[in-house]
Amino acid sequence: MTRNHLLAELHTYRPASQREQGHLWKIISLLESAPNCFLRSRTEGHMTASAWIVSPDLQQVLLMHHRKLDKWLQPGGHADGDTNLPGVAMREAHEETGLTSLRLLRSEVFDVDVHPIPARGTEAEHQHYDVRYLLTANPEEPLGPNGESKGLAWVPLEEVERLTAANPSILRMVHKTQAAPVLKV
Repeated sequence: MTRNHLLAELHTYRPASQREQGHLWKIISLLESAPNCFLRSRTEGHMTASAWIVSPDLQQVLLMHHRKLDKWLQPGGHADGDTNLPGVAMREAHEETGLTSLRLLRSEVFDVDVHPIPARGTEAEHQHYDVRYLLTANPEEPLGPNGESKGLAWVPLEEVERLTAANPSILRMVHKTQAAPVLKV
């Protein structure tokens, strides 16, 4: 996927809310104005990709307790120069979970979000311009160890709100999952 392909897809993407629409505009603006936006060396903010990993019956999602941020989040990470964001989401999901049964359910964008990453060590606070993709995996497959997390867990959708302290970004993806019977595998 090239930058132009991603831009074309984002221009036709339909956000679920006004808040998500704001995130979409910010991501499009970054892609159109910052040639180096796929590199983490762009210290103001850069592109990332995440994997919203659901069980085949869409009743559970795989979350990781992020070590640095101390929050339950979906797996994901830096593009590091790679413009193929579905591929980045798949790579990060595999690296952070150890799952081999991962499968992209849709190649289209599932969700978008722009969020601050707090300063840590010599790294200043910056923004992650995150594009999310919908994946599935076998919840019975053993999860691999991950140095970036304190733990991994398959969480029933109805328990995600409690576990994530009602993070609006996460809850938006829960609602999209619950509202989309077309996604049933």
